Amino acid sequence: MNQNLNTTGIAKSAVARLHADGGTTSLNDDVVVEEPLEIRIGNRPFVVTMRTPGNDEELAAGFMTTEGFTHSKSDFKEIDRCRMASHPENTIRVRMSTGVKLNKIESLRYGAISASCGVCGKTSIESIRNSYPDIQSDCKIERATLLSLPDRLRKSQVVFEKTGGLHSSGLFDKAGNLLCLREDVGRHNALDKVIGFALLNDIWPLENHILMVSGRVSFEIIQKALAARIPIVAAVSAPSSLAISVARECGITLVGFLRNPTMNVYSHPHRISG
Repeated sequence: MNQNLNTTGIAKSAVARLHADGGTTSLNDDVVVEEPLEIRIGNRPFVVTMRTPGNDEELAAGFMTTEGFTHSKSDFKEIDRCRMASHPENTIRVRMSTGVKLNKIESLRYGAISASCGVCGKTSIESIRNSYPDIQSDCKIERATLLSLPDRLRKSQVVFEKTGGLHSSGLFDKAGNLLCLREDVGRHNALDKVIGFALLNDIWPLENHILMVSGRVSFEIIQKALAARIPIVAAVSAPSSLAISVARECGITLVGFLRNPTMNVYSHPHRISG
């Protein structure tokens, strides 16, 4: 199990705690860190995202893959800190393997930016269906095992335990074993870190795995799960209408409000047994 024990995402902040009786206590509180991460392709700036520091190489690999710029570990020649940057701690440099067309990556990037303006839900579904085949996985998980995942995820949220201000994503196998957990101020970043971990450690594709997220499920979460070929996505909170539509169309089992002893299954319930 590769739990996220990285506590670099924690900072101290002075706070005045106000009490019901009118009293005030001054103390130092643990707060989550949020800083920009610049991802460069070679020496060229590519994208900047706000994230919680830690596992930045995984974040870069996961982002590049779930956004459709890359498809396998072999696409990457090297992912490391850009030591020449003014802030290397917040800069990751990605060197692509020979044969990966950088101009195609650039066109995909700008195409995604222009296509994001004014599109409807139906167009979004059609777009990702053209990019990724439907998931046909025969992966199944026992109902009791699925119901146990929120507690297993919560017990491993080290930084959340100290700050109360992070999202988390966990990757599980069919037996309910936690393979990787990552936390981040951005829910999409937490997922990209998990997917990047799987990609870089040759746990790929993820056709026999379960994704558990700590919050709600948006379209973006399902889109990234589809890119990683994850057949079962579960959350302790609610999914959006578009997330449900995409899951139904693309073959993903989507579970919401997963809180023992009940759950809501919005699509493809055949993967839950028992």
